[in-house]
This record gives sequence, structure tokens and C-alpha cells, in this order.
Amino acid sequence: MLLTSVSFVAVGGFLSNQITGALYDQRFDQFSAEATEALNREKAVFRNSSAADTDTTSRLVLDSVTGLVGSDSDAPRQAMLVPISTAEGFLISTTVSQEGATARMLPQDLQSAVATGEDIYWAPFVIPVTESGATDAPGLAFGTQVALPPEQTPYALYVYYDLSTMQSTLDDIHRVLWLAGVVLLLVIGAIAWYVTRSVVLPVSHAAAVSEKLAAGELQERMEVTGEDEVARLGASFNHMAGSLQDQITQLAQLSQMQQRFVSDVSHELRTPLTTVRMAAEVLHDAREEFNPVNKRSAEILFDQVERFQALLADLLEISRFDAGAAVLEAESVDIVQLVQHAMDGAHPLAERLGSDLVIVSTETMCVVDADGRRIDRILRNLIVNALEHGEGRPVEIHIACNPEAVAVAVRDHGIGMTPLEASRAFDRFWRADPARARTTGGSGLGLSIAMEDARLHSAWLEAWGDPGAGACFRFTLPRRQGTELTSSPLALPPSSGPHGEASGPHREASGSHRDAPGAEGSTALSGHDIGDGTRQGSAS
Repeated sequence: MLLTSVSFVAVGGFLSNQITGALYDQRFDQFSAEATEALNREKAVFRNSSAADTDTTSRLVLDSVTGLVGSDSDAPRQAMLVPISTAEGFLISTTVSQEGATARMLPQDLQSAVATGEDIYWAPFVIPVTESGATDAPGLAFGTQVALPPEQTPYALYVYYDLSTMQSTLDDIHRVLWLAGVVLLLVIGAIAWYVTRSVVLPVSHAAAVSEKLAAGELQERMEVTGEDEVARLGASFNHMAGSLQDQITQLAQLSQMQQRFVSDVSHELRTPLTTVRMAAEVLHDAREEFNPVNKRSAEILFDQVERFQALLADLLEISRFDAGAAVLEAESVDIVQLVQHAMDGAHPLAERLGSDLVIVSTETMCVVDADGRRIDRILRNLIVNALEHGEGRPVEIHIACNPEAVAVAVRDHGIGMTPLEASRAFDRFWRADPARARTTGGSGLGLSIAMEDARLHSAWLEAWGDPGAGACFRFTLPRRQGTELTSSPLALPPSSGPHGEASGPHREASGSHRDAPGAEGSTALSGHDIGDGTRQGSAS
């Protein structure tokens, strides 16, 4: 609309100038010819006159001025005889054909030119009051110098045209142009609004439908009317939505079938696995009576059956998470006691690997609202994972809390992780080094289950690693259920000395400082919220 308005103003101004210029040029040529002819005629009349007294000259002047008056309705013509100020001798006062007209209304430049020259001169000027009553009307004056008998005294003879009618016509044309421009602008605006709405409305509808599709309302479709391009777009959109719905439905059904299959197989395998385990225990208890080969076989069988049983338990737990059947049973628990309990459970593994478990904290009690069984499983998974990858070096367990949250960080000084490995640490069955054997026969689901347990608590579970410098897993839990975490009481990784020598608890007196950056030369994994508050890492 703005561009159209500017275009109308430009075109209207151009048309107005063209019309005004053409009309003025045409009438000017006509007025110039008429005035030149009339002034030359009257000039000859004065020159050839035999008037010898004042009365005769006065009548001659009056007749000449009166004869120069024109009655053209578009541009009435008037006349005026004005004495030249330098004239001497026989004088006649100013004679005008229009009542109220005076020589002062004529341009000074025109009067000076007429007084000093012999040609016919012209100039535009403003008529104060016309015969029709118009004020400040535009006019066009022509003048020349004449000699009045009998002394051939120089006078200025003028004829001027009243252009008020022409100006009124031009004003009417301008008003018509402006009115036509406004009407056209409104019409074009209405057309543009209709066309734009006919295009934008389906697009807006498509955007709304796509948002509903993204929200899971796969049955939503666009309304298609007509056979234009927009209708074709709507039909293509509906076809795409139908294809997506079919594929998503198939994927959802396949996912449900896979989850049901895992759950059913896990349940069905428990009974024969129990029988196999009982048989393996009998063989394991009697292994001292076997020869060395059979003895080793009994030990391997017993270990692998235990690993298989742990894998089935983890698969069942994962299937509960996938089915949405996992329920949080929150109660008041002490994190410090849960950490100690998890350490006691991992103590045999620590002795076998030659690693020391060290608590770095001044906290004696950190009570939170949480599911103690799931928290214990998270801590146990983190500690076992640190022992397996700690290369026999000490493993530190840092504990800190503030009024809003409590954090536990498990720090090892083993092989470490790259940022990419840290970002995938919680993926199911993922291993940083596929060729590396699991000394405890883990299932590869421990950290994934820990992440799901953290998600149930609206907690953060974050990983940090540096190749050759070890790794750290930080678990931050809100002290009250329904509270959104904004910071952790512990840095990632927490401050410690070389090779696991603790340099003291990393916690301010208020216990409310925000995360500190990782050690120099390392890469920290800063979490981002997933689901209901759990944060999973992306390298930063």
C-alpha cells in the first residue's frame, strides 16, 4: 500500500504538471498573439491620431482602453494606461477598464521594461480582486510604450488576462486526480488484501495443522477447496501428513512390539535361567572335586550365568521405563548413608582391582526426598563404572549440598573419555572401547538405567572426561520433589589433587556456588535439560 501510494503521488504529480504545462502553453500563445495584435493596433492609433487638446486625447485614451477589454469567459481581458514617471508635458491620469485596478498591482520589472524599451513585454502577476470576486487570482500582463498626442508623451499601455477560471479548472482536475487516486488506492488495497488473504490463510492453516501434527495429533488435515496452486499445496500437504502418520504408526507399533518382545523374553527366560543357575551353583560348589579343565569350566559357567541374570534384570528394568510403568516412591533418605552403602557393596570389586574408595566431603547428613532404592542403584552404577575404568587408582566420591540441591560426584583417574565419548556415555549398550573386557561382566545398561532413574527424580546426571586424566560423573538431585534445579553444589569435575589425592571438599560456606569450569586442558560436558529435568551432555 505504501509503494502504491508513492506511485500514485508520482504519477499524479507528473500528470498534473503535464496538464498544467500544456494548458498554460496553449493559452499563453493565444494570449500573446491577441495582446500583441491589440497593443500594436492601439499604438498605431495613438501615433496617427490628430488630437490636439486634452479632451480629444482623453476620449481617445478612454476609447482605446475600453476597446481593449475582452469578454472571453475563460480569461477576461482588461486594459490600463499608466503615465511613465519620467514623462514631461501633456499628462493624462491613469486610466483603467476594471474598477479597483491600480498600477501598483503590476510587476515592477514589467513596468521598468516598458518604460525603457519599445517592444511588447509580458509577466505573470497576482490580481488582488477580479470581477468575479476571486481574490489573489493568477494573471498574465502584456505591456508596451505608446506616445500620446499631441506632444507624443510616453505612456505605458497594458492589457492583462484574468486566469482565475483556468486556475479553478486546474483545481478541479487536481481534485479529480486526488479522488481517483484515493479510490484506486482503496480498490487496489482491497484486491491486495483479498489476494493476500487467499494465499496467506491456507498457509496459516497449514502452519496450524503442522503444529498439531508435531504435537502428536496425526489425524489433522488441511481443508482443500478449488483447483488452484494453493489447493494443490493443501492436497500435497495432506498426502505428506498421511504418509508421515502411516510411518509413525508403523514405527510406534514396531517399537511396542520390540518392547513387548524384550519384556516377554526377559520374563520367559527367568524360569529356565533360575534352573540353570541352581545347576551352575551345584557344579561351582563341587568344583574342587573336578579336574582342572572341568573346574575352570564350572567357574566360567557360574560367572556367565550371574552375568546373564544381571542382564535380564536390567532388561526388565529398561522395559518398565519404556512402557512408562516406572513409579517413583519418594521418602526422606540420607544421601551420605546411601553413598556409604553403595561403597560397601562395591568394596569387593575395589579390593580385586586395587583401587581405594575415598569420600571427599565435610557433610555428615544430606536429607532429600527421593526413592532410596533407585538412588542406591545410581550410586552403585557410577562407583562400579569408575572402578572398572580407574586403572587401579583411587576413586573419589565428592558430596556437597545446599538448601536447594545435593550433589554426588564420582571421580576416577583412569583412562578418561573424549568429549564425544562423554556425550554417549548414557547410551544403551554403548562402550567407549568395544575391545575392552568388562571385568565384572556388566550388561552395558547400567548408566542408561541410572539416567532413567535420574529423570524420574528431575535430577541431573552429567559426565566429564579427559583422555589420560580420568572421568567424572556428577549426580545433582533437588532436595524437594517438584523443585527445578538451577545449579549444582559441586563443580564438574570437582577439585582434587593428582592421582586421587583429595585436596579437601569443594564447597563454599553457603554451598550455593554455580558450576566451575573443568581442569585446564580438559573438556567438560555441560548438561542440557531432557524430559522432566534430567540433563544429558553435549561437549562444550
